[in-house]
Amino acid sequence: MKKVLLVGLNYYKKTMIDYYMSELKNLAETLKLEVIDVIIQDGKQSSTQFKIGTGKVTELKSQIEDNQINLVIFNDELTNSQIRNLEDALGVTVIDRTLLILDIFSKRAKTKEAQLQVEIAQLKYLLPRLTALRSSFDRQQGGIGSRGPGEKKLEMDRRHIENELKQLQKELSHIVKVRQTNRNQRRQSLIKNVAIVGYTNAGKSTLLNKFLSLTQHNNEKEVHTKDQLFATLETATRKIHLPDSKPFTITDTIGFVSNLPHDLVDSFKATLEEIQEADLLIHVIDFSHPYYFDQIITTNNVLKELGADTIETIYVFNKIDLTTDDIPHSFQPAVKVSLKEDTNIKKLLTTVQRTLFKDDITVVYSIPHTRGDIVNQLVEYSEIIERNYLNEGVHIKARVSPLLKKQLHEFEI
Repeated sequence: MKKVLLVGLNYYKKTMIDYYMSELKNLAETLKLEVIDVIIQDGKQSSTQFKIGTGKVTELKSQIEDNQINLVIFNDELTNSQIRNLEDALGVTVIDRTLLILDIFSKRAKTKEAQLQVEIAQLKYLLPRLTALRSSFDRQQGGIGSRGPGEKKLEMDRRHIENELKQLQKELSHIVKVRQTNRNQRRQSLIKNVAIVGYTNAGKSTLLNKFLSLTQHNNEKEVHTKDQLFATLETATRKIHLPDSKPFTITDTIGFVSNLPHDLVDSFKATLEEIQEADLLIHVIDFSHPYYFDQIITTNNVLKELGADTIETIYVFNKIDLTTDDIPHSFQPAVKVSLKEDTNIKKLLTTVQRTLFKDDITVVYSIPHTRGDIVNQLVEYSEIIERNYLNEGVHIKARVSPLLKKQLHEFEI
């Protein structure tokens, strides 16, 4: 197991730098790195040459020698020259938070789309840092950051990397078109969509699986869950259809993290567009986390960057079995749940349905026996309240969406 030092510059109030460094530690441990120490320096003492002050460089050098450190990870993004200067001074590999996150994403990417997205983000990161990172790879011999483009890409010159980038973007564009077609088909249907958003490892995929366990369509597949950061990078959409209720689709999206690399957000824009198209957001929060409030702010900032901050949102405070805190009044509507212990799952589902279908209207229809297609449409896309088979046809009382009401107005009584 590699031994690492974490380094951060404090430009914030103390609680924020503690939060950022705690998160950096979690990211490092996700890659099974052993964090020996966390070193913080006042941001006012930063330097252009090393990012940190020269005195702190000497301190790092001493720790590296005393503890046989293999790797130093900076919370702040480093330039080409800073990486080179630090590695020359310290004699070990130096990376920043961005490269660490990119490496985690590279290991988690399973589908062709996710792999393309990660590789594009890696190439964009590598281009301005080619010289410095070449020496890093020589030193670490296939360690952090060596997946994806890795050493093979570093052996190529800038022009070849730029050509490679264009080819990858072309491949991704084709996949995106297919996704957009599927999304357009959903948009034209009468089924509304809910997107689950939130911080990584807050319980988003678990929530989707809990909803699936209640559905009458048992053939819907559960999504992958694991207690780790960025367990999955793929979006997954499933249909929730409960007895005597209107169906809706629900999409599990990738988790967020503070200071998510811009190139990564940019590369995953096509995936994250699923959020923009949602009729409702479920924002899942790890209520037991000491910095849960900051994680809410981080998620909301990403949603704002995506232009999805105006979509109606239900805040789900998960892991209430681990805390007795009260929900902040500023985040409403809210539901407290424990996905682990199945606490308030049905209450949350009811809240989702009530919010999602609040504009529905109760209408009574008289449908000729020859129009079984209309009956089937109501059964599939509305909430049936009452159904009577009479000589002149079928009388159905149902709660329908304004769109469906418009489409079936000729059958209204």
